[in-house]
Amino acid sequence: MKALVNLLPLILLIVIMYFFMIRPQRKKDKQIQDMRKSLQVGDEIVTIGGICGKIIKTKDESFIIQVGADKVKFEMMRWAVSSVTKPSPRREVADDITEEESPKKVMPKRLRKSSEVEEIEAEDKAAAEKEEKPEE
Repeated sequence: MKALVNLLPLILLIVIMYFFMIRPQRKKDKQIQDMRKSLQVGDEIVTIGGICGKIIKTKDESFIIQVGADKVKFEMMRWAVSSVTKPSPRREVADDITEEESPKKVMPKRLRKSSEVEEIEAEDKAAAEKEEKPEE
C-alpha cells in the first residue's frame, strides 16, 4: 500500500506530461503529414530551408518546384515542405464539389422499372412546359 502511494506522484506526472506535451505534438505532426500528402500542382510552398516556390509536377515521394524570376526548376522531397503559402485554385474548386452535387448515374430505359420511366418522362414534360412558358 505504501509503495503505491509513493508511485502515485510519478504516475500523475507521466499522465500530465502526456496531455500537455506528447498528445499536442502528435496532433501537430499528423496535421503536417496530412498537409504534405495533399500537395498539388499549383501550390506555392516554403521549404524547411526557406526556399519559396511553386509546385509544377508531383511524384510519389517528391515533386518539382519552380523558383525565382529565372524559373529555375528542381526536385525536392515531400518531407522538406514547411508550409503552403498559397493553395492552388484547383484545390478550392475541388473543395467546393460535394458528393451531393456529383452527377447521378443514368440507367438505360430498358433496365429501369416501368414506374421509374413514367416518372422521368413526366418530369421531362414538366420541364419542357416551364421552358415554353415565358415568365411575366
